[in-house]
Amino acid sequence: MSDKIERIKCLIIGSGPAGYTAAIYASRADLKPVLYTGLEPGGQLTTTTEVDNFPGYPEGVDGPTMMVQLQQQAERFGTEVRIGMVTSVELSNDIGGIHTVTIDNSTRLEAETIIIATGATAKYLGLPSEQKLRGGGVSACAVCDGFFYKGQDVAIVGGGDTAAEEATYLANICNKVTMLIRKGEMRASKAMQHRVKTTPNLEVKYFTEVDEVLGDQVVEGLRMVNNQTGEKEEIAITGLFIAIGHKPNTEIFKGWLDMDETGYIITKGKSTKTNKPGVFASGDVQDKEYRQAITAAGTGCMAALDAERYLAAVASKEEVEA
Repeated sequence: MSDKIERIKCLIIGSGPAGYTAAIYASRADLKPVLYTGLEPGGQLTTTTEVDNFPGYPEGVDGPTMMVQLQQQAERFGTEVRIGMVTSVELSNDIGGIHTVTIDNSTRLEAETIIIATGATAKYLGLPSEQKLRGGGVSACAVCDGFFYKGQDVAIVGGGDTAAEEATYLANICNKVTMLIRKGEMRASKAMQHRVKTTPNLEVKYFTEVDEVLGDQVVEGLRMVNNQTGEKEEIAITGLFIAIGHKPNTEIFKGWLDMDETGYIITKGKSTKTNKPGVFASGDVQDKEYRQAITAAGTGCMAALDAERYLAAVASKEEVEA
């Protein structure tokens, strides 16, 4: 048996819209990409029932079906999709240097380029009733799913800028929005607070938390609790949106890549380049502003093009030196 370590020209970590789009472009560029799916094959979209805002699906598509189709398209061009999780990395500082990754704490691989598409995980409250109804009325993306609740009563949890922005977005299409804030004030900017306070069909409840999400198959209501008095109240809603933040899946890259204070990978200018040569980041792992499937797919395309150009430049330099 050979102890030789497998060398991969283009390694893609993550299997959401960014990862699979990168795989499609990398395959067509003959980079022979290998994609590792991670713990959640298909990414966040596998927990979404209907996707209505991705171009090319006039009748909409459910998230899992869309991700299967993206995988099939990537495989059609030659991408090798493997089940497994990258558990550690050793990234080179040198142009043309080789990066080493470990899969499932056991298998070591070498990669000439790496495209990181590990995404971000939405933070939830952790209530059993909330988790049971994810995809049945509980969502972490108002822009993605708000349309399905047009003209209905919904609630949103959170007090920061994202929560305020999503609450006012929902108020434009829903009958009534109830905003739950566990403290006595909002963390959002003054401008966003003003927008919330001047939206007529948006009610803010301070010192209020979710006690239980009501409903068997779909959300039918919400039981709230005042964390100062202990008083409970129930309201009828059909959708609950959680807007308490996201956590980028970048733990294994800490100490290797430049990140912001929350852990999002910093990329250079309008590119997907990181501070390590030959390492690129795409999708929600480096985008905390938009967090949409279509923007993730766009940066996946960019990452593959960046990787292709990087490899071409390295090859050209080697030829000149030879």
